[in-house]
Amino acid sequence: MRPPIEPYDHGMLDTGDGNLIYWEVCGNPDGKPALVVHGGPGSGCSTGVRRTFDPERYRIVLFDQRNCGRSRPHASDPATDLSRNTTQHLIADMELLREHLGIGKWLLYGGSWGSTLILAYAETHPERVSEIVIPAVTTTRRSEIDWLYRGVGRFFPEAWDRFRDGVPEADRDGDLLAAYARLLSDPDDKVREKAAVDWITWEDAVISMEANGKPNAYSDRPADAIMAMTRICSHYFSNGAWLEEGVLLREAGRLAGIPGVLIHGRLDMGGPPQTAWELAKAWPGAELIMVEDSGHTGSDTMRNAILAAIDRFADR
Repeated sequence: MRPPIEPYDHGMLDTGDGNLIYWEVCGNPDGKPALVVHGGPGSGCSTGVRRTFDPERYRIVLFDQRNCGRSRPHASDPATDLSRNTTQHLIADMELLREHLGIGKWLLYGGSWGSTLILAYAETHPERVSEIVIPAVTTTRRSEIDWLYRGVGRFFPEAWDRFRDGVPEADRDGDLLAAYARLLSDPDDKVREKAAVDWITWEDAVISMEANGKPNAYSDRPADAIMAMTRICSHYFSNGAWLEEGVLLREAGRLAGIPGVLIHGRLDMGGPPQTAWELAKAWPGAELIMVEDSGHTGSDTMRNAILAAIDRFADR
């Protein structure tokens, strides 16, 4: 990674519906525009990701998606209404930010949930995208969500039982994620806090076997960040991210002409390589790099592949 850098510009973008979106720009004001799209949903954008790009060659734009990170209102407050936080709202926010910054086209970079949002945006506005780099490919199909919060439990049965038992008994054989969404919006602080811990403990279990990853990558965050992320995750995933099942793969032909590099860990338990493989076949011109020593949270090999892809596109 490159040395730390600080933004030369930042602000709060008013979406016009009561939301303020935090954004910042680093690097070279005359460089190639690139947008960092964070995961979660609801994780907020880390300052470390700025170092993924060469600051002499890139104009690096970062933003916190609705109701997380430095955006306001924050989802850790139970009074914050999430009804205006959907995939379609986030796509509109990205377009508003692009227009606000006077950018014609930008490279899109992000993984996990970020990859779903990148694909949804790019298939809606392909003319606004120069290239795409995605580590940890997801399309947030209901089948992928079901694997992450139920199917992968066959590898972690003790942890999954604890996750299931975090909701009322009547909900345990039904829609677990909708039950968690209700608990995480409960007016009682203790109910919300327990649900957030139960959810994040499951997320940590899924990545616990990643030899080259970061242990406790999800729970090693401030309490308000965990609350926002778990609340937004349950909100999105219990609603299938408001995407028609399989639509991002079916519409991948819209990405023809946009160079893409997909970088996926062979050992990704939460997001098995199948989705990355399917996307690479459906997207004309996409390159798939399978990283043999990486899970969902990465490895040195994966980080090197990301840096190489981004550097390759810097002068394009």
